[in-house]
Amino acid sequence: MAVNLKKVLVWLAIAFVVFYVIQQPESSAEMVKNAGQALGDAASSIADFVTSLV
Repeated sequence: MAVNLKKVLVWLAIAFVVFYVIQQPESSAEMVKNAGQALGDAASSIADFVTSLV
């Protein structure tokens, strides 16, 4: 029986994320907040660029 390596790696990644959130919820929340802020900044920069083309 062949084991799908991608499937195993995905499950390991999910398990690690769950473990990290349980062990350090404040750090996890801060990391998600920073990622969201970075995405928002990137979207704003792209919007400014597109606006400047007009």
